[in-house]
Amino acid sequence: MDNGIISEILELKDEKDAVILAHSYQPPEIQDIADHVGDSLQLSRTAASTRSSVIVFCGVRFMAETAHILSPEKTVLLPEPEAGCPLADCIEVPALRSMQDVYPDALTVLYVNSPADVKAESYACCTSANALEVVESVPSDEIIFAPDRNLGTFVSRKSDKTIHIWNGACRCHATADIQNIRAVMEEWSDAELLVHPETPPEVWELAHAVLGTGGMIKHVAESSSQRFIIGTEEGMAYRLKTLYPDREFRTGGNIYCVNMKKITLQKILDSLKKLEPAIELDTEIREKAYAAVARMTEITG
Repeated sequence: MDNGIISEILELKDEKDAVILAHSYQPPEIQDIADHVGDSLQLSRTAASTRSSVIVFCGVRFMAETAHILSPEKTVLLPEPEAGCPLADCIEVPALRSMQDVYPDALTVLYVNSPADVKAESYACCTSANALEVVESVPSDEIIFAPDRNLGTFVSRKSDKTIHIWNGACRCHATADIQNIRAVMEEWSDAELLVHPETPPEVWELAHAVLGTGGMIKHVAESSSQRFIIGTEEGMAYRLKTLYPDREFRTGGNIYCVNMKKITLQKILDSLKKLEPAIELDTEIREKAYAAVARMTEITG
C-alpha cells in the first residue's frame, strides 16, 4: 500500500472538509482508508447525517446518487464515474411505467440498486436489509417489486401481499457458482454458510442464513460458530475479517463485482484535489426521488 498517497488523502480530506464512505464490497485498501464502511442503508444514513460538506463515495453510481438525493447541499464525489451497476441498468422509466399501467392498484417498492430517475417513479426504496419491512409498511396489499427478481422472490416468500416481480438480476450474484459453494462447504464442514438474497433460491437452500451485508455482520456477532462461508461479493469477507479477527472467513460462489473494484487510492486522491467528478441530478428528478429514498432510511432495517 502506498503510504505517501494515503497521507496525501488524509491531509486533503481535512483540508476539503470531506468524509470518505466505502461499501463493504470495496477493495481492502479502500475500506481501510474510509471513515465509514457499510451497506447501502448505513451509508445512506451516514451521508444524510454527516456534517462534512464533501462526501467521497467509494461504491457504484447509484449509491453516490442516493447520497446526493439525501444531501443536495453537499458535494458528492464518485472517484470513478464509470463504476456502474448492471442491475441498476436493467430498469428504465418507460418500462416501469408500463408495468405500473398493468397493475394500477400496486405501489412500487424499488431496490436502491436503481437509477435516480426510476426512484422518482416509485413509492419507496429499500435495501436488502429492510426490503421486507418496507414492503410490509407500504399502504397497499399489492406491490410492484423491482428490479432484482431474486430479492423480490425472497421477500414474496415472507409476505402475504401480492407482489409483482421485475425480471432483473445482479449478474455477479445471480451466477453464483453453486458447485464452488458445495466444495467449500465440504472442506469447511463446521462452518456456517451466509448468502445474500440476490443469489438464486437454490443457493438459499444450502445456507444457514440469507442476509444482506449488514445482517451478516450482526449474525456473526451473535453466532457461536468460529468459521463462516460468505456467499456474496468477496469484499465482504475482508470486512468481516476486520471486524472479527478471532473468526475465520472464506468466500463461496466466486462472486466478484468488477465495478466495485474500479475505485483506487489514486482516483480518490485525484477526486479530492479537483472535487470532481461530482454527482449532478436534475432538480425535479432529485426532489421526486427524495420521498422514496427517505421512506427507506426511516425503516429500521
